[in-house]
Amino acid sequence: MSVNTNKSALIALQQLTATNERLSDVQSRINTGLRVANAKDSASIYAIAQKQRADFNSLSAVKMSLDRATSIADVALTAGTQISDILIQMREKVVGAAEGSATDQTRKAFNDEYQTLLSAISQFASSAAFDGVGLLSGMFSAELNFLANADGDSYIRLMPQNFTISGPVINLAGTTLTGSTTTILGVRSALDIAISNVTSALAELGAQAKQIEKHVTFVTKLQDVLETGIGNLVDADIAKESARLQALQVQQQLGAQALSIANSQPQVILKLFQ
Repeated sequence: MSVNTNKSALIALQQLTATNERLSDVQSRINTGLRVANAKDSASIYAIAQKQRADFNSLSAVKMSLDRATSIADVALTAGTQISDILIQMREKVVGAAEGSATDQTRKAFNDEYQTLLSAISQFASSAAFDGVGLLSGMFSAELNFLANADGDSYIRLMPQNFTISGPVINLAGTTLTGSTTTILGVRSALDIAISNVTSALAELGAQAKQIEKHVTFVTKLQDVLETGIGNLVDADIAKESARLQALQVQQQLGAQALSIANSQPQVILKLFQ
């Protein structure tokens, strides 16, 4: 026994210090819910998790871009469907005006309705816009690109369609129903072409909108997978950590008692001199 060096106390102190450090780590994991909160906990896992977090956040921007594309396409499809219905109504007026026995007054009445519907097409085509983008207005000729991946180097495209009455799809500007039967039949032929063109353009736009919808679903699922993967890497198992916390608290109490006992051992030397 020595009064200068108490080996038992040193060992007990080391064990108590180690227990306190482990207890602090467990409490931190419980408080944050993270097993790996920074690079000190695990440099490799932290680096992987950070890369996945970057991809996850980038996918949020992708989803926002795709949601915007969906809204633009939905607005255009809604207006395009209305325009298609108007063209069908216009054909009814054209056929009525083309009747050989129709008087000039009758044809004027049909033409008034025809021109009203023609104006409605112009209004729908110009006003069908979302966030300043109208696919049917004729203002855009090039494809509109929207983000498709987290790296920002892949795109999903929407093709604008010019649904104005003077555009190549409809091309009915200046047509009237006040001329001869032959002239009105020519309007009917042009109207049939317009109906066919609008139907084809809407089918193309609908296919693009469907592709965007499917890609939004894919990006959403990919975000869920990434979030789960990040959790698997860094999240703490709270049930296990809670059980470990209780065990360490008991060890801490035992360590403190062991240190107290070790510190009292030199007092035994005094009994030798009694």
